[in-house]
Amino acid sequence: MAAPNIVNVTTITGVTTFHAGISTIGSGNGITTVVSNAAASGKVLKINSLTAAGIGETTGVTLNYYNHATHTSAGSTVSLGTTISVPTFSTLVIISKDNSIYLEENTCLGILAQSNLGTIDVVCSYEEIS
Repeated sequence: MAAPNIVNVTTITGVTTFHAGISTIGSGNGITTVVSNAAASGKVLKINSLTAAGIGETTGVTLNYYNHATHTSAGSTVSLGTTISVPTFSTLVIISKDNSIYLEENTCLGILAQSNLGTIDVVCSYEEIS
């Protein structure tokens, strides 16, 4: 796992991704991958913003950083925010330019909606640097 030298980059590509309707009544592990940087991608991802919107009655979200792109074990998880309250019919900025993070190869961000009614929409803006 090698991170590219971000001083001598050849390409920076801006990307915005979204996940609509993340159910707060999850099945399985309930984790939705927001952004993933595959092993051997040759890229580092700079996460500039991540916003969660509460659609209906919601209690909150948990945002985790995973050391493996498959987020299969709790031992590879670091919480960036746990049970963060998202006001009903409002948005909450979880990551911004003030606290941006980098995802190296074979890492990802996953979001887990807390149990209740309603859904969460997530928008993430990042740069692919190689």
